[in-house]
Amino acid sequence: MADPAEWNNGGWAWLEGMTPTEAVPAGDPAPSFARCFAGPDGARVLATLRAMTLDRTLGPDASDAALRDLEGQRRLVALILALTARGQGA
Repeated sequence: MADPAEWNNGGWAWLEGMTPTEAVPAGDPAPSFARCFAGPDGARVLATLRAMTLDRTLGPDASDAALRDLEGQRRLVALILALTARGQGA
């Protein structure tokens, strides 16, 4: 496996030594997220999470605590969506 210390050497030489199985580092959770949310049930769960967080707005009278809480939820859902997309190869 290519040495991660060599990955940021300013070039693409590190890619030459990688095999397709090395493209996903061991322990990367992205494939697990992709499998977990694959299929119609997974899509339904992701759509619900998106609607509850990313597509939700708070009114001008929302407290600082409510805004912080919603932003934390949004960050978590965005991370789940990103890991799922990366695991699917998007």
